[in-house]
Amino acid sequence: MPPAGEEEQTLLLLLLRARGGYGNTIAAHLAAGGFDDLPRNGRFVLSGMDRHGGSAVELIRSLGVSRQAASQLIDTLVLRGYLRREVNPGDRRRMNIVLTERGRAAAAAIQGGSDEVDARLAQLLSPAELAGLRAGLAALAEIKEETADD
Repeated sequence: MPPAGEEEQTLLLLLLRARGGYGNTIAAHLAAGGFDDLPRNGRFVLSGMDRHGGSAVELIRSLGVSRQAASQLIDTLVLRGYLRREVNPGDRRRMNIVLTERGRAAAAAIQGGSDEVDARLAQLLSPAELAGLRAGLAALAEIKEETADD
């Protein structure tokens, strides 16, 4: 059951209030692990590379940033020791971007923070409510994709 007064709040207001739920907890896990120099979008890149094997470039592009911003983020993550550039053995003109040991450790801290929030949500919501939350967020993501400028 939602706290008193939340029934009257718009979904937009609830989303704005909730936006730090994961971010704040993940930031605390990163700080505890000594990863306080990780740029905000770096969290998404490291986690995605670690969990799904995605390329850094693809992950950054999915954030909707320019090529220049993507390049700057990769440079920052390399300089801070989270990523490493390696020559692509199949095409020596290309570079592969891979997680370093530090990058994998930061990704583990990110996952720990995410798991903590997931566990708290499972305490606060019934399985049906949690499924509804996932469905609602997936629908919002679909709306975003439909309305995004190409």
